Amino acid sequence: MNPFTSAVRHLFFTGKGGVGKTALACSTALSLADGGKRVLLVSTDPASNLDEMLATKLSDSPSPIAGAPGLFAMNIDPERAAEEYRLRVIGPYVGVKSDEEVHTIREQLSGACTTEIAAFDRFAALLAGGDEAAAFDHVVFDTAPTGHTLRLLQLPKAWTNFLDTNENGASCLGPHSGLTMQRDRFAAALAALSDPSHTMIVLVARLNVAALREAERTSQELLLLGVQNQMLIVNAVFRASDRDDVIATAYERRGNDALAAMPAGLAALPRFEVPLRSFDMVGLAALRALLADESVPEDAPDAPHIELPGLQGLVDEMAASGHGLIMVMGKGGVGKTTLAAAIAVELAARGAPVHLSTTDPAAHVAATVRDALPNLRVSRIDPAEETRAYTERILQRKGKGLDDEGRALLREDLRSPCTEEVAVFHAFSRIVAESRRGHVVLDTAPTGHTLLLLDATGAYHRDVMRGLSEADARRLVTPLMRLRDPAATKVFIVTLAEPTPVSEAAALQDDLRRAGIEPFAWVINASLAATSTRDPLLRRRILGEHAQIERVRRDLAQRIAVVPWVAEEPIGVERLRTLVTDGGTSTPPTRNSRR
Repeated sequence: MNPFTSAVRHLFFTGKGGVGKTALACSTALSLADGGKRVLLVSTDPASNLDEMLATKLSDSPSPIAGAPGLFAMNIDPERAAEEYRLRVIGPYVGVKSDEEVHTIREQLSGACTTEIAAFDRFAALLAGGDEAAAFDHVVFDTAPTGHTLRLLQLPKAWTNFLDTNENGASCLGPHSGLTMQRDRFAAALAALSDPSHTMIVLVARLNVAALREAERTSQELLLLGVQNQMLIVNAVFRASDRDDVIATAYERRGNDALAAMPAGLAALPRFEVPLRSFDMVGLAALRALLADESVPEDAPDAPHIELPGLQGLVDEMAASGHGLIMVMGKGGVGKTTLAAAIAVELAARGAPVHLSTTDPAAHVAATVRDALPNLRVSRIDPAEETRAYTERILQRKGKGLDDEGRALLREDLRSPCTEEVAVFHAFSRIVAESRRGHVVLDTAPTGHTLLLLDATGAYHRDVMRGLSEADARRLVTPLMRLRDPAATKVFIVTLAEPTPVSEAAALQDDLRRAGIEPFAWVINASLAATSTRDPLLRRRILGEHAQIERVRRDLAQRIAVVPWVAEEPIGVERLRTLVTDGGTSTPPTRNSRR
């Protein structure tokens, strides 16, 4: 059943968040190692959960996996990579330049773009066949959700072009030498990506319209980059065993409908289907079984009834305030976009002015809402458009007093790929400011990408506050200060009742708290446990859901709500509103130990 018994050297698993990239990458790497190959499994996701799946504490260097001879794994740690990059760039200037000049260089290297290029540097070394990767027959990359991954795969070309045309330095990344010393590595990485005898891109999707549409978009963008060696894995394909079970047959029908509507370009790719499994993807036994044959269990024990409230009470509380920022966050694929749209639609339907927007490059909030609704404005922070507008503003403001050569230098600097990060942050800040006058619902990018945005917000806050008098500081309100104010900002953490999404949501909550941001509530989305299904496979999955729901309720959430899995795709105003008005269970909510 495994399609990777004879694989090229580099395998990239990518796709919309939550489609099973990490599980399939792990299962493939295990299969290759079990076949006698030496395999390195690498996560490029800032919010990686390889450690949990492999039950091994990983670092940013290859670690052997117990129980899997020949398999090694590592996480690319963006922060550590950034610090190593800073030391490498600053080193030649220590003792040569003044302490003040060295400090200035370090300040230049403190932004999110330095973190990005440093993490990319590690990735490029592995792809280009550096010493770290030379000992392995295969390198399997478990990548971040597609918006982040496409940017990663575009970086070899973007930075190579930037170095070819910028003769005067890259101020946002310190001295020009910090990049030029890596130009050969960038070129080798670009060549490896484009060589079908070395690299295969594995597009992973589940049978829903959004995931397949995202896979098609990714496929087309990769073709533009010259990456043609692609295949499609459709994960978690379900076949109902009880044709009288309304929930099970609807679950199967939604998958079949999405498959029938698959975009033509995606349908033309080599395709492999993996069945929905009854077990969670944690531990080597489960990961090995993912790509093996498994019979459907004949029966499953009954699970206890779950008693949790729905979303309506939380929306009532937000509606009473009349304004504020609502940020919907979580691992990719847990339904952030749908729930953000549902909250926005319900608030607007009650007569409140609402702005629904997204920072996720892969989100489709307009397609999710679909229908026009008075009081509701829908937008998207488009990185390309924001970068263009930001570049024009800087050229107009800073370029007025410059001669032709000065303007050319400024334009070159703004062509740096990291300008996009700055532009997106400015757009984010404008939306945060809008929440002082009305409701703003923000659908955020998957966890790792969102944390980079929050890092930029924190860096801006520190830069602005540095050197201010106490009186001036009291009068100033930065975006980070609004995010920290529970009266101004409500953060919803969305998860599925599965081990990996819950663990990643818990890690996100820890990161938010370190930034001084306290989540408002947790939402468990698309819960089968809140349905009446009797299908044996689905009931076995419900047993796993119960353990995770209790974990959230007991250890993690101050407030909690559940949204049941629904038979019809929640697209359009009426279906979105039912997620708020009909969610939860029919019985009263039980005690929450953290409440």
